[in-house]
Amino acid sequence: MRVTLAGQHYALFRDRAGRAAALVDRCPHRFAPLSRGRVRADGRLACAYHGWSFDTKGHGRSPAQPALSRCDVAAMQVVERHGHVWIASPQVPASRMPSFEFEGYRFCGSVALHFDAPLHVVFDNFSEDEHTPYVHTRLGWIERDVDHLNFSSENLEDRTTVHYDGPQRPSRTARLFGIRPGDIFHNDWVTRFDPVHTVYTTHWRDPSSGTVRPPSIKSPIFFVPETETTTWLHAFVWARLRTRGDRILEPLFAPVARLMAMLEFRDDARFIGTVKDTPFDLKGMRLGKLDKPIVHNHKLLRSIYLAEGEERRRLSVAGS
Repeated sequence: MRVTLAGQHYALFRDRAGRAAALVDRCPHRFAPLSRGRVRADGRLACAYHGWSFDTKGHGRSPAQPALSRCDVAAMQVVERHGHVWIASPQVPASRMPSFEFEGYRFCGSVALHFDAPLHVVFDNFSEDEHTPYVHTRLGWIERDVDHLNFSSENLEDRTTVHYDGPQRPSRTARLFGIRPGDIFHNDWVTRFDPVHTVYTTHWRDPSSGTVRPPSIKSPIFFVPETETTTWLHAFVWARLRTRGDRILEPLFAPVARLMAMLEFRDDARFIGTVKDTPFDLKGMRLGKLDKPIVHNHKLLRSIYLAEGEERRRLSVAGS
């Protein structure tokens, strides 16, 4: 199958042993897409046009000219984790391939949504909670409470940390798990840029006693540019119920947590098309204090993620 990341096409397939592999989706012969080919019985991916075949490392063979050299295609580094296939340049250290576990939390599943907007537009949306009363209808606060929010953020050399808390709006689903209207909804996150992803942690507490309510949710979200105008969001949902008695309900809470996350992200996806033409440059915008993370994120997006992409493109051109 073909997948597209940052405008580059890749052909994904499994070899005879079931191992996932990813090759640049262009046969070196006549540039036909390898994703239109087939996996042979020996596990090699065969081009549909002239039958050139390739192993998981990209080593190619021509059936018409077996002695022909320089038949290879670029292969990517591949790992399978958390139900996803992750690919990277072979030069990327294995330690940078994403891996995350949260002690005491139950994995609830993943969510993938397609956004009709560029990376920076989608990313900006998930860099602030000011839009919560207007775009969302389940978690967080309503409009009358926006001036009761507590907000803080810290701009660091390689990441951004953000904290919000405010009154939880009425929610029937939330009440099933001990969350009451007026409880304080806490949303904390850390954003990094290698690749672009944010880990969100949400929990609730009783405003009068300070007691922390049973549920807590952690959601790593990866923002994956598909093209210059479209983006994929891949989210992984973990949940925890704090007390021993409540943990009996965790098998029930897990699918609810995933569903709630999916519905929240779907709200964002439905709205994002209305602002998809927002420029990357923030000049001229009347930004406020809640936009502080966006400003810093744009700097790090340029200096870390997009700069690395430019370097990769430069190396690719030099070696072609």
